[in-house]
Amino acid sequence: MTSSVNYGLWYDFRNPAPWREDFEQFYASRLDQIAAAEELGFDSAWLTEHHFCDDGYTPSPLVLAAAIAARTRDMHIGTNLMLLPLHDPVRMAEDCATVSLLSGGRFDLGVGIGYRQLEFDQFGRQLSHRPSLVEEGIEVIRRSWSGKPVNFSGKRFTVGDLSVTPAPVHAPKILLGGMAPPAIERAARVADGFLCTGGLGIDNYCEALLSQGKTLEQGNVVMGCWAIIAEDPEAEARRIGDHILYQTNEYIKWGAFGPPEKATLFDDVFTAIENGLYQMWDADMAVAELSKLVRDYPLISDIHFWAQFPGESLESGNRRLRYIAEKVLPRLR
Repeated sequence: MTSSVNYGLWYDFRNPAPWREDFEQFYASRLDQIAAAEELGFDSAWLTEHHFCDDGYTPSPLVLAAAIAARTRDMHIGTNLMLLPLHDPVRMAEDCATVSLLSGGRFDLGVGIGYRQLEFDQFGRQLSHRPSLVEEGIEVIRRSWSGKPVNFSGKRFTVGDLSVTPAPVHAPKILLGGMAPPAIERAARVADGFLCTGGLGIDNYCEALLSQGKTLEQGNVVMGCWAIIAEDPEAEARRIGDHILYQTNEYIKWGAFGPPEKATLFDDVFTAIENGLYQMWDADMAVAELSKLVRDYPLISDIHFWAQFPGESLESGNRRLRYIAEKVLPRLR
């Protein structure tokens, strides 16, 4: 079994009304959890982005990335993912370069095209422009990190004879997520890796690499895993069912898995698990499934799990983290 795969945690920093904590304490306790998770043996922390959410879904992952960098020594930090079309790519390049410098090169930038109309409306962007906003944005960011003048002119962005300083000493990888075939093809073509949701699309990504004349060794998959890992996963799902159901139904309402007006919400947690991205594993199953995944797809570099479901208490999430750290991670390494 290879030890080159990072195993990490995924955070959205949601703090929903039914279970709401004071936000200052909420942020402080999660940073404490991340620092403790590094000591437990987790290799990475990944942050995601949305805006205008009642539950506080983090709109500022790069600020959090810098805070995590200050609290950790070796843990890799990344975004899975940020909504690139909503951002000015030069400002994003500047902020990411700063996080890279603060962290000693421990940061990678994962981006996606987004899907929520209200976010695009507020930031003055059009959903129909997403492909060009992403492709041009990635090009501008790359040029910005080169230390040389950007000199880019496209359909969406124009940047003149300007250098972005300070440039990162270790340029972050740019990872691109998506579930639709065009998005996966784009990841293979323009990004340094593919952000995979729940294992979906890895075969498509491999095919896209080969069709573009690249080798699988040139590929890179970073995977967000939705498994619920516990000694008795069914009992765990029952115990935290309200939080799992909240997570999946909110994504459905936003249109993450298709047009929201055609979506059907789940009534109970086990229906959500059966029909969604979730899997229920004990330690033996987790070791078997993850070992097979990494064996079948050697281009996987990172697999990370939701640290907390929305509104779940810190103590509840910590129990799962300790179980994974003690019963799963040593056997994968």
